[in-house]
Amino acid sequence: MTTPITKPMTDIDIARAATPRPVSEIADKAGIPEEVLQPYGKIIAKVDLGWLKDQKPRKGGKLILVTAMSPTPAGEGKTTTSVGLADGLRRIGKEAVLALREPSLGPCFGVKGGATGGGYAQVLPMEAINLHFTGDLHAIGAATNLLAAMIDNHLHWGNEKNIDPRKIRWNRAVDMNDRSLRHIVQGLDAPMGGGIPRESAFDITVAAETMAVFCLSQDLADLQERLAKMVVAESRDGTPVTAGDLGAAGAMAALLRDALAPNLVQTLEGTPAFIHGGPFANIAHGCNSVIATNAARALGDYTVTEAGFGADLGAEKFLDIAGPAGGFSPDAAVVVSTIRALKMHGGVAKADLGKPDPDAVRKGFVNLARHLDNLERFGLTPVVAMNRFPADTEEETAVLETLCEARDVRAVRCTHWAEGGKGAQDLAQAVVDVVEGRRKSAPPEITRPYSPEMPLFAKMTAIAKTLYHAGEVSADPKVLKRLKKWEEAGYGHLPVCMAKTPASFSTDPAVSGAPDGHAFHVRDVRLSAGAGFVVALCGEIVTMPGLPGRPAACDIGLDENGGIYGLF
Repeated sequence: MTTPITKPMTDIDIARAATPRPVSEIADKAGIPEEVLQPYGKIIAKVDLGWLKDQKPRKGGKLILVTAMSPTPAGEGKTTTSVGLADGLRRIGKEAVLALREPSLGPCFGVKGGATGGGYAQVLPMEAINLHFTGDLHAIGAATNLLAAMIDNHLHWGNEKNIDPRKIRWNRAVDMNDRSLRHIVQGLDAPMGGGIPRESAFDITVAAETMAVFCLSQDLADLQERLAKMVVAESRDGTPVTAGDLGAAGAMAALLRDALAPNLVQTLEGTPAFIHGGPFANIAHGCNSVIATNAARALGDYTVTEAGFGADLGAEKFLDIAGPAGGFSPDAAVVVSTIRALKMHGGVAKADLGKPDPDAVRKGFVNLARHLDNLERFGLTPVVAMNRFPADTEEETAVLETLCEARDVRAVRCTHWAEGGKGAQDLAQAVVDVVEGRRKSAPPEITRPYSPEMPLFAKMTAIAKTLYHAGEVSADPKVLKRLKKWEEAGYGHLPVCMAKTPASFSTDPAVSGAPDGHAFHVRDVRLSAGAGFVVALCGEIVTMPGLPGRPAACDIGLDENGGIYGLF
């Protein structure tokens, strides 16, 4: 008798096989009264902002930041590790609450796929969260485009603020990868009263300043105030024109009112999870909303959150932008690594990653080591999560453990993809050992690479040289002139948000490992006055990604029962 071949379960298969608990049960586990829930069906709810505002962070509570080495096409599993760690903490008796970003439709239909974790370390409902969820990202896109429409309408009806059409800095947004929208010409039907022809662009919604404002706002009043401060254009005499000047902030806040309440869902093991906000980390600040993080801090003794891409991008922005805005700093950092990623940084092609190569692990460790150096420079104690893959050999794994031990960093084998929280219990215990073995008082004092008083370009240079190990740091004269103008206008104290490739410490995605002395160029800058930072666009980074040759969208569809297939 022939034994039938059993196909391994995919992420979506595992998610569908789960039986989620009612969201009221998850809320009760987190200490949230049912009357402050705003249900979106049976297993999703928003939590009332007024109730959350009265909740304070738990005394002695710990905040754990999950970050990673520089990402590779082999995948590292940062969100999967965040979910596994939260479940693992619950398994060892800690009241853990998870706080993560909402996925963007751009990567979902592009290359990356979804962003709800994987295997047996996922948040549910996977399909809803990866697609429309509670409509937060659509609301952010609508608010962004309302402001764009009001700018063009202002020009049409006499231009009272004397806006220079060549100096409008506000782009429209859509939550999709669409390279054809990177540079557009609009208003071509001007003779029919359709507007003033001018050049413009679209950003992907998760790169828009509205998203950053949304994620850094403390409450509805703060949201409206930040929206009003957003600089959208300059008048012909160089005066900044804001969303508040155009009367747009109130209507934008109205569109975002319901979205600002954080979304409560659950992991496969029933751990409470807030999924809220979703800025990209290579072109925005890369962290979920401060409201969600502070909600988790109020409801659990351990909060697990993550920052996008590698520690050079997401973790740096968490420490320099999101943390100060939200009034928190992490007690420890988990750095996700894989044998596969180390081998790629050691020069192995993706097609050859299945072949054992301990020497490539040694060579690729330079990338992980630099991330560890940077986190320690900030004042954090990192723990390395070795996210295991079936092809990893014992010799390769032992090499990584030995290299970490040599620098007095704990490295923990993790199998949460296959085993859920059980496979992350050792990681959870290692994290507890770090934060509870330290002085019982305050979290570590964060040492930042620059001070608020430094000029804006000096701040960019400090990050590039200190964290990226760049040599010469340069910028176009027009960039330096713009930065000087912003400093004179009172924006010089703002932090900087470095937008660059996530694949390398340099601005060249093809340069792996840990390059030193590379040229680092700031191509353009954007003032995000409402969000409270200045964006530096470095190298060839763009704020509207494109789709790959064969998008993931080609493999997504509906089966005969109306179920979605192809999400991952």
